[in-house]
Amino acid sequence: MGTQEATPLGLATLALLVERPMHPYEMYQTLVQRHQDRVVKLRRGSLYHSVYWLEDRGMVRSTSTEREGNRPERTIYEITEAGREELTQRVAGMLATPVNEYPEFPLAIGEAHNLPLNTVIDLLTGRLVLLKAQLADSDEAVRELEKRQVERRYWLDGSYTRAIQAAEVSWLEQLLADLRSNDIRWPDNGQPTHTTSKEQDADA
Repeated sequence: MGTQEATPLGLATLALLVERPMHPYEMYQTLVQRHQDRVVKLRRGSLYHSVYWLEDRGMVRSTSTEREGNRPERTIYEITEAGREELTQRVAGMLATPVNEYPEFPLAIGEAHNLPLNTVIDLLTGRLVLLKAQLADSDEAVRELEKRQVERRYWLDGSYTRAIQAAEVSWLEQLLADLRSNDIRWPDNGQPTHTTSKEQDADA
């Protein structure tokens, strides 16, 4: 049976078709140009599959075909009323209600005390380097979108992603400073620190 709700890629597809009818390859190109591959898992084959899934459920329909030169015919799709309802209801629900998506990093950082301090510092330092590179990529993407005068409403997702990246960079920099200065107690052997009853009384 499978889910009857559109996937995140399906929602992105529906949103494009609100703007105008398109063929799947144009949808793919537009999503790439807007850097929406940062918020949905975007592959050309997956997008075509998503379009067919939406068509089977009456959320989109084909309207015509076009051919450029010797290239194969391309089918143009448009959104239906059912597709508009799916899009608006799902987006409204996601905007209004926070959902815990259980990312891995909070679990990892919560259990980091099971590793030696120097190891944690090295690993987090490497993570910080990667995050700063991602943040630089996000800044470049924003500059490109502004240069191309893409309406800001189309890349609020990218703006949000950049804000999250910047916040994590700042948090990690402070955490690493605290770890290096021993402001956070850490067991030398990487074993969990068990707070004694006397320490609990002292903290109280």
